[in-house]
Amino acid sequence: MNPTHEERLARAALCRVIEPGDEHGGRWLRELGAVELLRRLTADPYRPGSLTGAGERRIRGLLTRVTRTRPHQDLTAIDAIGGRFIVPGDQEWPTQLDDLGDARPLGLWVRGRPDLRHWALRSVAVVGARACTAYGAHMAAALGAGLAEKGWVVVSGAAFGVDAAAHRGALGANGATIAVLACGVDVAYPRGHAALIRRIAEQGLIIGELPPGDHPTPGRFILRNRVIAALTRGTVVVEAAHRSGALSTARDAQQLGRHTMGVPGPATSGLSAGVHELLRGDATLVTDAAEVTELVGAIGELAPARRGPVLPRDLLDPLTAQVLEALPPPGRTTTVPDVATTAGTSVDDALVRLYELHSLGHVERQGDGWRLTPTAARHPNARRGGT
Repeated sequence: MNPTHEERLARAALCRVIEPGDEHGGRWLRELGAVELLRRLTADPYRPGSLTGAGERRIRGLLTRVTRTRPHQDLTAIDAIGGRFIVPGDQEWPTQLDDLGDARPLGLWVRGRPDLRHWALRSVAVVGARACTAYGAHMAAALGAGLAEKGWVVVSGAAFGVDAAAHRGALGANGATIAVLACGVDVAYPRGHAALIRRIAEQGLIIGELPPGDHPTPGRFILRNRVIAALTRGTVVVEAAHRSGALSTARDAQQLGRHTMGVPGPATSGLSAGVHELLRGDATLVTDAAEVTELVGAIGELAPARRGPVLPRDLLDPLTAQVLEALPPPGRTTTVPDVATTAGTSVDDALVRLYELHSLGHVERQGDGWRLTPTAARHPNARRGGT
């Protein structure tokens, strides 16, 4: 059922009263509805006991906040920048956010033209360290570009480091990307990413739970991560120390039953220690976009088989390869009977195989003996020095 104007207005007001992820507030909202919850908070005087499960101190804090609500002004502000405020029940609302239960967002403030619900259906989060290494930035950008080229939406938090690299990778591939902010969607944070955030708003989507003008706090970054995890099909962590905030996104994803993936790094790198800990648990190791989409995509979206280069020796049938292996180390010559004995075959069969190997350039004849050619001797599997 489509939400009423009064419900949208009440939820816009409550965005300035209830902090993101507040499960007490979410329970009141579920039990009372947004309009009734706001009415009880704005009753003059407030009737004690009208909201259960919260102490007096907390109620006083909510009553102080409710005096600062300005829903009409906030809705006008989001409209002025070409954005919108969507709430549960709207056609654009991503229903996977309902998996958060009472910690579900009250609503989402959105900048950008694409439909959020449609984009979120085929999205992957790429998160990681802010102070990432050049390797981490490279891997994040490659993942962002690769996922975008495969038609996936890249979701991250617009922070320095891995987040920014993932967004830029997707944008550079002319792909789709969503930035989930821990502040108002009209606030460029971090300030150094003002141009990046503006470009994402033009080419993709900027979303957040906080009303226009609101600024981030450390706690809001952690709570923002649950939205990234719930919105997407899976989360990839690229470089994260043991205490990295990116790990909270991965933990949220695991609790929600989403795919959790990690990109490995050097065992000696503290910035990869958190990722490696994930990989020791239930996370899946990935190294590129194909491996990510194989995990989160539809049946048939398989990563290509990985193997080393095919060498001439790989094409030999087993018995011919056995005869080749019977040749002595490079520089030494042997007879056909010795080859047959070592290979476990007859002299006639060994001779036939040796002539076949000769035509392929693997062996050469020297008088009555046979030896490896210089090319075959350089093969990495060739025996050396009698080993």
